[in-house]
Amino acid sequence: QVQLVETGGGVVQPGGSLTLSCTTSRINFNIYTMNWHRHAPGKHRELVAQITPLSKTNYTDPAKGRFTIPRINAKSTAYLKMTNLKHEDTAVYYCNADGPDWHPTRYWGQGNQVTVSS
Repeated sequence: QVQLVETGGGVVQPGGSLTLSCTTSRINFNIYTMNWHRHAPGKHRELVAQITPLSKTNYTDPAKGRFTIPRINAKSTAYLKMTNLKHEDTAVYYCNADGPDWHPTRYWGQGNQVTVSS
């Protein structure tokens, strides 16, 4: 069974940093685009960051300049490194893995709460 296991969430003060991890199993991690999404109370789920198999990255506006999304293929793991966190970053963060066009599969992690609070 394919698994995406997320770790690293928690409570952090405004201006602080936090790193989320998404470790996959039973997929060929190297061919998957990895994405991080978040879902804040009362808002729609939104894409935060993306990294392709060739490590091309894309960030949406909330993440630009503050978040990075590295991946380590040897560990089948993608990360979301968040800095200068703000109250509005409070949300449940989800990772997902999207397969290429020739292997259209999609998997999701369980979600991880990040709370930015003083």
